[in-house]
Amino acid sequence: MTDPVRDRHSMLSGLTPVLSEGIYVFCSVPRQDTSETLLKDALCVFKEEEGTTLVVSLQSARAHGFDTDMPMRRIVLGVYSALDGVGLTASVATALAEEGIPCNVIAAFHHDHVFVPEQLAEKALSVLHDVQQRAEVNAANG
Repeated sequence: MTDPVRDRHSMLSGLTPVLSEGIYVFCSVPRQDTSETLLKDALCVFKEEEGTTLVVSLQSARAHGFDTDMPMRRIVLGVYSALDGVGLTASVATALAEEGIPCNVIAAFHHDHVFVPEQLAEKALSVLHDVQQRAEVNAANG
C-alpha cells in the first residue's frame, strides 16, 4: 500500500469518492446492553460516556428495534489520508454544508467514511466529485 497523504490539496485531488452499497442507521445503546450479535453486525462501534454508538445496516437496526427514521448512505473517500492530515474533513463537510447536505464523517485508519441522508446521497457524491475536480484543476494550474 502507498504511504498516507498528508497535504490538503493532495488529499482533495485524490479524494475518489465512492457511494457504497447499503443503507445504515446510527443508534445508541447503554454500554452494558451491547449484545455480541449487535456488535458483530455493526460497521462501526464507538464507546461514549452516554452509551455505545453503533452504525448498523438498516436491516439490522429494524431487527433490533431501533429507530430507522434517518437512513444514511456511506461515501468512502478513496484517498489514503494520514491520521494527522489537516483539512480533509473540514473541506468535505464545508462543501456538503454549502449544498445543504448534513454529514457525519468517520475517519478510519485507511479511509474516511462520509454518511449522508439516503435521499441526498447522489447529490453528495456529485458535490464531492466536484471538490476533487476543482482540486485537480488547481494542482494542474500550480
